[in-house]
Amino acid sequence: MAEYLNLFTRVQVRGPLYAGVPIGHDGRYRGRSSGFNYLLGKIGDAQIGPLYLGYLGVLSLVCGFIAFEIIGLNMLASVNWSPIEFVRRLPWLALEPPSPAYGLHFPPLREGGWWLMAGFFLTMSVLLWWARLYRRARQLGLGTHLSWAFAAAIWLYLVLGFIRPLLMGSWSEAVPFGIFPHLDWTAAFSIQYGNLFYNPFHALSIVFLYGSTLLFAMHGATILAVSRFGGEREVEQAVDRGTAAERAAIFWRWTMGFNATFESLHRWAWWFAALCPIAGGIGILLTGTVVDNWYAWAMQRGYAPTYPSIAPILLDPALSAGGTR
Repeated sequence: MAEYLNLFTRVQVRGPLYAGVPIGHDGRYRGRSSGFNYLLGKIGDAQIGPLYLGYLGVLSLVCGFIAFEIIGLNMLASVNWSPIEFVRRLPWLALEPPSPAYGLHFPPLREGGWWLMAGFFLTMSVLLWWARLYRRARQLGLGTHLSWAFAAAIWLYLVLGFIRPLLMGSWSEAVPFGIFPHLDWTAAFSIQYGNLFYNPFHALSIVFLYGSTLLFAMHGATILAVSRFGGEREVEQAVDRGTAAERAAIFWRWTMGFNATFESLHRWAWWFAALCPIAGGIGILLTGTVVDNWYAWAMQRGYAPTYPSIAPILLDPALSAGGTR
């Protein structure tokens, strides 16, 4: 039975390079450089290319490159232009947003202006790429499912770096660019607003995050399990069910307790994946604008447990007689 545990492609069948279906005049601008890659063929389709960028794709890459350069050069400047220190300390380097003193004004470049410029070009790159996704789908006569799933992720990105800072009245509320610095921001953000674990939309976001990974893993495993019956040809099996689809469906009923088809599983996975950033964005947007302390909010609604007092109660000095806020 081990021969059917085909996590990797054992036989790579290669035909002539295929340029794809015609897409009107835009087909003239497809890249001509195509080829095969053996390692990619072990886990999927071995063909690479042809590629199509179009003017939206080119503009998106240019804006992304500008943002990448602004962030990278600022990080390099922060270590006195030392390439060795840049590589060694890269996970800890950051491009920080402006200080609260500037509010929503444009600060000097060295005090947050570069962060605003990088954010502008990065946002333009993401939005242009979304427009490219949408136009490519319409050009090919496809549904626009992928572009709207991408829009769900863009919603969370805009909430963190643009919409919430606007509502809070300060760019300083946004996330810094950097690996560990953005993780530090997340931890400080949770502490400042009373623990995001008590934010119900954060909880929903995690449910959809874990749920989507589970659904995608189960789906991939099921299709691999019936690939000996042609299950990887999902489109054919969806419109003309064969033994692979029927076996996969009964396997799900037996093991999971509910029905799933080749079509319905993709709808489940799409909704779970899209709702993860949508719910997360709502939770972030409400934090600080509507709810200042999620633990206190949850305590008032019986959502969080009340802990017994095991130490003398410490009073806030600002609330004592003569104290100042």
